[in-house]
Amino acid sequence: MTPSGTFSWPIRVYYEDTDSGGVVYYANYLRFLERARAEWLRSFGFEQTDLLHEQGVIFVVRAITVDYLKPALFNDLLGVTVELEEIRKGQIALAQSVRRGQVLLADARVRLACVGSTSFKPVKIPAAIIEKLGMYL
Repeated sequence: MTPSGTFSWPIRVYYEDTDSGGVVYYANYLRFLERARAEWLRSFGFEQTDLLHEQGVIFVVRAITVDYLKPALFNDLLGVTVELEEIRKGQIALAQSVRRGQVLLADARVRLACVGSTSFKPVKIPAAIIEKLGMYL
């Protein structure tokens, strides 16, 4: 995590991530973004399995928009970022990006909802998460 609150996670593009032309298939960017979000939460000490079993909550993607700007290619080393934009009682808004070095490849906005693990109905985000993440707003 940088002082600005931006978290970055490295991802290597494997052959399986690409189409026949060696270009990352567009839906795989969603996987890259998801991996970075999981590692971002982990960097704060929150394991998703613990949230499920101990708090009875999970985070689900409520909305996502992705602007695909340039292609990622087989064997590229990418940096996938996560930056907290807003946290409310039951939702988190994030800005995410995928870069190859300084080149922006994809820009995303993600809204996560906190839901009960059995009901899948909206619930409040646990106070410990709000407290820890709120330091980066």
